[in-house]
Amino acid sequence: MTAPREPAPTTTAVAVSGWRSRIAPRRGILRVWNSANAILQIVVAATGAYVFCFYVLGHSTPLLAATVTVSSLGLVRDARPRRVLETVLAMLVGILVAELLLLVFGSGWWQLALALTLSLVVARFLAPQASFAIAAGIQSLIVMVLPTGAPFLRLIDGIVGGVAALLVTALIPRNPRRAAMRDGAALFRAVDGTFSTLTQALRRGDRLRAERGLEKARALQPVVDDWRSSLESGLAIARISPVLRRQRFDLQRFENIRQSMDLVTRNLRVVARRVVYQSDDGQARPVIADVLAELARGAELVGRSLADISLVPVAQSLLTAVAERLDPAALVPDASLGDQNLIVAMRPLAVDLLTATGMTGADARARVPRI
Repeated sequence: MTAPREPAPTTTAVAVSGWRSRIAPRRGILRVWNSANAILQIVVAATGAYVFCFYVLGHSTPLLAATVTVSSLGLVRDARPRRVLETVLAMLVGILVAELLLLVFGSGWWQLALALTLSLVVARFLAPQASFAIAAGIQSLIVMVLPTGAPFLRLIDGIVGGVAALLVTALIPRNPRRAAMRDGAALFRAVDGTFSTLTQALRRGDRLRAERGLEKARALQPVVDDWRSSLESGLAIARISPVLRRQRFDLQRFENIRQSMDLVTRNLRVVARRVVYQSDDGQARPVIADVLAELARGAELVGRSLADISLVPVAQSLLTAVAERLDPAALVPDASLGDQNLIVAMRPLAVDLLTATGMTGADARARVPRI
């Protein structure tokens, strides 16, 4: 007698399960924590702009004073003052176009279509970013749908909102060091995973594992780009914010490491392709695997030095010892041409990791033996 089968999950049950995975409490709390400064910025700027326009300027419905601040600040990773200013200018363009059309033609459905068209055309002409035109179009629609108050009052509200957004960007800045640390740690975790997979492939002569390592290496670029975005944003904010003066040194140090790690990831892809090619014969290569594992250890120490700068000389010493051994003839005597090429591919990888420790490019290249 066969056991009764459990009923298949219904569509509703699958949907509920999917929502539960998306609304994971821990992830939600982490998102809120990471966005705490951004939320504070938006609330302070929007409220301050609204209060100023309502109580000081006497505007009865300063809606745009608040919406401009919310839209320009947002919760995005890139909170550079330049990006905030560009968004503010886009919205002011939309408001101005709509105000002029209201003054000349009044309100109505065809006036709304005309205002939206002109706002998008003008904004697209002024800036290459699609988001610039969309921001202008949205504000233009708001003005046309809610045509209340004297002419150009909403333009003043928008200007007040833009000024408030720029002020809170400098005076209540988001924590760029924390964001840079988070994105940097994500990159080093991904790099470590790539190193680990490639090392195991060399130890076992495993072609499938090598291909998996190559896939991981190819997936590193978006992580590098995320780190670059957060660092560029942080450095731009730190230059204008007196609150972040002490973080400038750390942010610049992170940026120097990021530039080197960008090259590391590119060279790691080259190494990964060589590993895939060499793994075709199914032969284990323990000596080369050990060298790659030591480079991985050096990269790990560089990653840990983001939080602890005292680890920089330790990482530099370890990577120097590895770089000085990267002579194919001495490391693996009687090696095949493919193995020699794999070791040669590791040499620029070691140089880039050494520059990530603060060593100059010339000094790092001098550590690698001439061949």
